[in-house]
Amino acid sequence: MRDVTPDGSPVEVYAALPALGEPEIIEAVLSGRGDVLDLGCGTGRIADVLARRGHRVVAVDESAAMLERVRVAEVVRARIEELRLERRFDVVVLASHLVNTPSPAARRGLLRTVAHHLRADGHAVIEWHPPAWFDEVRESTSVLGEVGVRLGDLRRSDDLLTATVVYTLGSVAWPQTFTARRLSEAELCTDLSEAGLVFDQWLTPDRTWFSARCDAAA
Repeated sequence: MRDVTPDGSPVEVYAALPALGEPEIIEAVLSGRGDVLDLGCGTGRIADVLARRGHRVVAVDESAAMLERVRVAEVVRARIEELRLERRFDVVVLASHLVNTPSPAARRGLLRTVAHHLRADGHAVIEWHPPAWFDEVRESTSVLGEVGVRLGDLRRSDDLLTATVVYTLGSVAWPQTFTARRLSEAELCTDLSEAGLVFDQWLTPDRTWFSARCDAAA
């Protein structure tokens, strides 16, 4: 039986996916080596790269099967919303468009965990689907390392977009369906503020990555 996480993520596929520039995005906000918390780390494709480069990385995921694939970073098994470590970090990473969850309560929980673990002078590094993506995304196929990726079955309803990604590794295919909610930049800033964070800057030209900082007035 092949391992699949509760949200439908195929562990074997995620272990085969390469880092796609994320470590460099994260390192751009660090001055030298630092302490990094990777929330929803999966198999450690980002966390292990950073750890091998000399950063002190804690990798968090709720899936034991995912964490078994992490090789270098320190691991903690927990749901992101429930995590409360007695440590603060220079950078807290929230990748994989998790903030586009359809649930406002879940989004607030994610961002509160980010804020709780961030040093006063630290940076949250967050990936999201910017508003334009919801209008521009189309069915597509691509290859990431050894993994074939096909995006299809797109369905739009108000601010929600549901689609299915089919991953292919060798002769095996895994479908994974997700739903993402469109957030305006104003809504994003409101959610950040409610968690005690403030928007800092865009980290990539396409605005899929941004940084946030602790709100000194909170």
